[in-house]
Amino acid sequence: MKKLYHGACYYPELWPEADIERDIAEMKRVGLNVVRMGEFTWAKLEPEEGKVSFDFFLRVMDRLHAAGIGVVWCTPTPTPPVWLTHGHPERCFVNADGVTMSHGARQHASYANPAVRAACLRIVDACGAALGKHPALVAWQIDNEFGCHVAEDFNPSAIAGWHVWLKNRYGTIEALNEAWGADIWSERYQSFEQVPAPVKTPFLHNASLSTAYRMYGRESIAEFMDAQCAALRKHSDRPITHNFGLQFAVNFERMCEGLDFVSFDDYPAADNWRAIVLDNDMFRPAKPGRGHWLMETSVSHNGWFGAHEVAHPPGFLAAEAVVSYALGAEAVNYWLWRQQRSGCELPHSAIMSAWFKPSVGYAEVLKVEAARKELENVLDGTCPAPAEVAITWSDLGRAMLETEPLGGHRTHTVSFNATIAEWHGIVLDLGIHRDVRFEGASLDGVKLLITPMMPHVSAAFLAKVEAMVRAGGVWICAPVTGTRTAEHGLPLDGGLSAVEALAGVEAEFSFPVTGTGATGEAFGVSAPLAGWCSALRVKDSDTRVVGELSCAQAPGRALVTERKVGEGLVVVLGAQPQGAEGAKMLSAMVDHYAERAGVTRRHEVTRGTVVCPRVAEDGRELWIVVNMDGEGGDVRLAGSEVKVGKFEWRVVEG
Repeated sequence: MKKLYHGACYYPELWPEADIERDIAEMKRVGLNVVRMGEFTWAKLEPEEGKVSFDFFLRVMDRLHAAGIGVVWCTPTPTPPVWLTHGHPERCFVNADGVTMSHGARQHASYANPAVRAACLRIVDACGAALGKHPALVAWQIDNEFGCHVAEDFNPSAIAGWHVWLKNRYGTIEALNEAWGADIWSERYQSFEQVPAPVKTPFLHNASLSTAYRMYGRESIAEFMDAQCAALRKHSDRPITHNFGLQFAVNFERMCEGLDFVSFDDYPAADNWRAIVLDNDMFRPAKPGRGHWLMETSVSHNGWFGAHEVAHPPGFLAAEAVVSYALGAEAVNYWLWRQQRSGCELPHSAIMSAWFKPSVGYAEVLKVEAARKELENVLDGTCPAPAEVAITWSDLGRAMLETEPLGGHRTHTVSFNATIAEWHGIVLDLGIHRDVRFEGASLDGVKLLITPMMPHVSAAFLAKVEAMVRAGGVWICAPVTGTRTAEHGLPLDGGLSAVEALAGVEAEFSFPVTGTGATGEAFGVSAPLAGWCSALRVKDSDTRVVGELSCAQAPGRALVTERKVGEGLVVVLGAQPQGAEGAKMLSAMVDHYAERAGVTRRHEVTRGTVVCPRVAEDGRELWIVVNMDGEGGDVRLAGSEVKVGKFEWRVVEG
């Protein structure tokens, strides 16, 4: 890492061209060295179909380059011009209720429609030809926040593509009927064209169909992104990214395959500081060996009509930026440079107000720039230390839980993302350096793997896990994991399918434990349980019970089991502990198995303070310590105690 970027999203097309020189001068005073542009400019570039001009933006980029400011150019496909969709409802996105979107916001066009896709790829190709070799160009961004405002598309073109996707996947309609158990409710199909998209019905669609449509839609988005990447690469060698958000309706692992580096957007309020750590831990390992970017965050508060976050307390923004840089981000960028004077995001914070005065976050941006300059020298020649503890992210698992929030109840919400965040927070608060790794990622270097809410466990994944365990690692198979087939049905070889043989257990039955009064006791802690419970029995002599389940519906069953496999352990947790006592149990559990696995990258640190370990090529270690909760903290590093104040950070060298 030779350079850290510090930038903002910039929309010169919304203001008089005479303002550009003033903008650039102020950017230099603030210390910005990169801007992101272009994602909403299609109507400016092509006001009438076929009449394309980049003259304005070439002038802007020339001026930015002369000032030493780089540019990330976004393909403008999220906001098609009115001529593409007005009067053409067949070109617009349709949601599951059959509502057709209209021009006026963004993500309203159907990328599956042939006319829309052709127009998109034409303008992307034009971007590549016009800007691809410009000296200001640092990188490309494809579109903007795929799947942010919409999920599955039910446009007729998308449904036609669904039928093609099904044929390619199953080959014959008989194979689909068998995979989905389509004899239920007389669903059996005679041709692929008869298979409906999961639009609104009197009750519910087959789980297999609903989950497959989610995965089809997300594959389609990835293919659209790939097509844009191919168009740009014909003209340019600059790296390509896309800006993700963990809540977006996309397949992260599949999309990252086609990118050169990964970016994310996050707008955490100060009391939700763990979110920024989670995002960095998720997207750092997404492209191993390549730095990621924080492409959008707010200088003070996020906002749009009807809602806005609490303004950041002084110091939080610098802490957010430092922890991101220290955890591997090469850039921290704000949305946005100058407050919008029109549109639907008028309350959103910016570096400059609409009347071009320093805004509420201006002084905090200066703090970030001071930190960036210091960190750039400190981090040069180092990279984030490898993590020995990982949490599994499964895009298929997330889609399955969206179809079937297993264990959900009016008193208990089931969320894949929230569960990942809960386990991540447990590991983080223990001072353990961690990754969130895709289901298909390598487990090299992992000593402790936690896999929550992954209903289908593939043979390939289980083989990787077994190899890790036999070499001395520990696998915690957390609740819901292993309870469904790849086609979102129930396994016929046991409640946890192939997991049972490796774990030496039998899940005799499963049931929603919420509201039953069930409790569990393990690692010296007793806690209430909720969600989906697998009633475990030990079936091998080398498996032992380490946690007891107390529940009228499942007397005599275990809550936690462990089995020695090779040099390591396979651990199964049958139900999720809840509340403060549940958090204590999970913390004790992770602490115990991290020690058993020989995890070394962990630190005695007060909650709310984060340690970011880094290593140099010569093996030298250093740590960036950042207080994130505004309460100050301390940590033991290199044999001594290090203290940091409210939102402060320090560099500690080994």
